[in-house]
Amino acid sequence: MAGFVQIIEFKTSRIKEIEELGRPSRTEGSAPATFRRIVATADRDHPGTYFTIVDFESFESAMENSGRPETSEFAAKMAELCDGPVIFHNLDVMWEDTGDGAGNG
Repeated sequence: MAGFVQIIEFKTSRIKEIEELGRPSRTEGSAPATFRRIVATADRDHPGTYFTIVDFESFESAMENSGRPETSEFAAKMAELCDGPVIFHNLDVMWEDTGDGAGNG
């Protein structure tokens, strides 16, 4: 089992505008998205702080996704709506447990 997760941390007072940009996977693209799943979250303990968790098959598929023109365009527009820098956490998956008793890790 391999995998790669990218967590994008940002602060904004304009979350509705970011949501209106659309999701990168729903915009017209040059190729199919390379991620497996995206989860958008809001920090309950720190209002105005958000994390987007993106699950990839590998680091290479994440970098392929990052190199897409539509991803770069979305990221630039999103950054303009943020209250400070966007922070990227790049994480290699060591193990996971899906809770189904199958021992996935």
